[in-house]
Amino acid sequence: MKTIYLDNNATTQVDPAVFEAMRPYFTELYGNPSSIHRFGGQVGVKINEARASVAKLLGCRPDEIIFTSCGSESDNTAIRSALNAQPDKRHIITTAVEHPAVLSFCKFLAKTDGYEVTFLSTDERGRLDMDEYRAAFRPDTALVSVMWANNETGNIHPVEAMAEIARDHGAVFHTDAVQAVGKVPIDLGNSAVDMLSLSGHKLHAPKGVGALFVRKGLRFRPLLVGGHQEHNRRAGTENTTGIIALGKACELAAESMQTEVTDVSRLRDKLESGLLAAVPDALVNGDPDSRLPNTTNISFGYVEGEAILLMMDQLGIAASSGSACTSGSLEPSHVLKAMGVPFTFAHGSIRFSLSRFNTEKEIDFVIENLPPIIKNLRKMSPFSPGKKKTACFRTGSPQ
Repeated sequence: MKTIYLDNNATTQVDPAVFEAMRPYFTELYGNPSSIHRFGGQVGVKINEARASVAKLLGCRPDEIIFTSCGSESDNTAIRSALNAQPDKRHIITTAVEHPAVLSFCKFLAKTDGYEVTFLSTDERGRLDMDEYRAAFRPDTALVSVMWANNETGNIHPVEAMAEIARDHGAVFHTDAVQAVGKVPIDLGNSAVDMLSLSGHKLHAPKGVGALFVRKGLRFRPLLVGGHQEHNRRAGTENTTGIIALGKACELAAESMQTEVTDVSRLRDKLESGLLAAVPDALVNGDPDSRLPNTTNISFGYVEGEAILLMMDQLGIAASSGSACTSGSLEPSHVLKAMGVPFTFAHGSIRFSLSRFNTEKEIDFVIENLPPIIKNLRKMSPFSPGKKKTACFRTGSPQ
């Protein structure tokens, strides 16, 4: 059975060209890049080339890139650094819809270290209120951390404008751009963003490698100490194969950006409109005017998302009922709860996230086979009202 993979916000397949780029550094070219000899030095050269490729995709300087193990490490490093560099400031601003790498860490800091955290709310489409944001600043605000794009709904937040406001208030601005990098243009050279996190396995590189942009001149405190690697900003022997793979993935992302915007978004829109036309009592969660080109989050009323996933899985269709990091929970997604999605719809939410490797034939298969699954599950659901409703974009209560 062929797998139709529509869970690319959880992880992506390694691009074959990325795999070939990293292959020699598992076997013939295995030297330590910190070694003085030429055998290790040639690996160090490739790491520098990868750093330049990441920087080019982000529109920044190569020396502003620190390689890490993942997006979560990058997030934690950025937050800790900003706070440790400003010990007299005890206030953080973030949102109620962040990835757990930021949301849970901020809650942890409030509980264990006594920081005060403002969690910005969203409206029913997942949009932030800029007036609420401006009013949240205090003299002791050290850090703002707002994700560039939401991993569950695909909503793109106005991080450029928010970074400018943070700069005006003397606060460091960090963005978790794990879902945005490679899907939408980013130019940090013309931005007030101070730090940005990304993860390799979200843009067709392998798991276990990420990066953190730190603007030159920003006071930085490393999270990992004990070695000179990354110019004394992140201790530990470099994941050379992962870093080289990330560099290649960033090169390919720059080349395929237009494909992501046009071809992938066209398939996403076809999937979305096809399902909404075929399934009553369905709504799309998020902002239709400002979202990633590959993501749609659809709530199917009166059924359980886990049951939908299990039945799709039997047909070889892979999707998600929320972020991969929280899929083990029976609670509705914290993102959908923050947006006020009704309980009977939030529990039936499915996130479809596409990539440049998806095909029209795959989308047609899902449109044909998912509606009967929903219909059969509703026959068994005690929550189903038994009457036809209208599919819609979420603009309020389900119609």
